[in-house]
Amino acid sequence: MTRLHLHLLSDSTGETLENIAKAALAQFDGVETIKHFWPMVRSEGHLDRILIDIAQNPGLVLFTLVNVETRRKLEARCRALGLPMVAALDPVTDALSNLLGQEAKARPGRQHTLDAAYFARVDAIQFTIAHDDGVGWENWEEADIVLAGVSRTSKTPTSIYLANRGYKTSNIPIVPESPPPDTLYRLRHPLVVGLTTSADRLIQVRRNRLLSLNQAPETDYVDQDAVTREVAYARRIFADNGWPVIDVTRRSIEETAAAIINLYNERAAGQDPDA
Repeated sequence: MTRLHLHLLSDSTGETLENIAKAALAQFDGVETIKHFWPMVRSEGHLDRILIDIAQNPGLVLFTLVNVETRRKLEARCRALGLPMVAALDPVTDALSNLLGQEAKARPGRQHTLDAAYFARVDAIQFTIAHDDGVGWENWEEADIVLAGVSRTSKTPTSIYLANRGYKTSNIPIVPESPPPDTLYRLRHPLVVGLTTSADRLIQVRRNRLLSLNQAPETDYVDQDAVTREVAYARRIFADNGWPVIDVTRRSIEETAAAIINLYNERAAGQDPDA
C-alpha cells in the first residue's frame, strides 16, 4: 500500500479541486491517501501556516489560486522543498483564453456568483424535495424529469443529484398493490425515465436496509418470487408507455444521472426545430 499526502489549496470552497482529485485518484489502486484540505486561502498569513504543514507532510500539491502573489509564494516554496505541484485549472483556462482572445478574470470563487443559474438550481432542489416518493403528483407537469421504479432503485438520491444540476425532478415508486396515479401516464412536458435493476441485486439492497432498521429480514419485500414479479410489473409499465429505461444494477448515482441528462438533452434537441 502506497501512502500519499495530498495537499489541496483553493481560494474558494475547494469543491472543484476535490472533485478533480477524486476523479484522478479513482484510476489508481493500492493508494492510501491522506488529504490535507485548505479552502478559502486568500491571505499570505493563511498560506504561511499551510506551508508549515506541507513541509512536515511532503506530497503532491494541487491548487486553484488566482491571486498572483499567493500563488508565486506557494510555487517558490514547493520548488524549494522539491515537491510536485499542479495548478489544476491552468490548462483549461489557458485553452479558453487562447480561443476566446481574452484574459481570464482573476477573481476567486467567481463560479459561485449568485446568478440566475444559481437561483434556478435552488428552485430545482426545493421542487425535488417536495416531490419525493410520489408526493405532489398534482403538479408533476412542472417537473423536468420524473423517475419511476420499484423501491430501492436509487430514485431519491438520483433525483437530488439531478436537482443539484438544476433539473426539477419528481420520483414515484412502482408498487403492484398500489398503482401510480393516472397523471403519470398523461405527462407531456417531463421526461419520464424508468429505473430498474436485477431482482437478486434488489433483494440484497433491501435485506441490508431491513437489517439496518432492525426489522424482520424475511418478508415479501425480499422474497425472490415476489421481487421478481414486482420488477417484471414495473418493466411492463415502462414498455407499455414507451419510457426509456436505465438499469442501475452496476451504475453509480452519478452514472445514472449522466445517462438521464443525456436522454433529456437528446429529447430537447429532437424537439428543437433548429436542431
